[in-house]
Amino acid sequence: MSMALCFAVFIASEFMPVRLLPPISAELGVSEGQPGQAISILGLFAVITSLTIAGVTRGVHRKQVQSRFPVLLLVSEPIAAFAPAYTPSK
Repeated sequence: MSMALCFAVFIASEFMPVRLLPPISAELGVSEGQPGQAISILGLFAVITSLTIAGVTRGVHRKQVQSRFPVLLLVSEPIAAFAPAYTPSK
């Protein structure tokens, strides 16, 4: 369990580019807190996924798991790329 926790912390730290927040927020025209919150939520989901994916896919063949993750990535990337705006419309 300690190895899984260390790996989860490692994954979370990769999603925390703190010094990039000012340029990201300036480019998007939002406060520095909004991209920081989005990155923190992304890191939280990465930690949760890294801790639970082994148990969820225990009965599935490893090659099937490895071939389905890129499909999920190919589906999620265009959704993020073609999002109409960073901030929700009012």
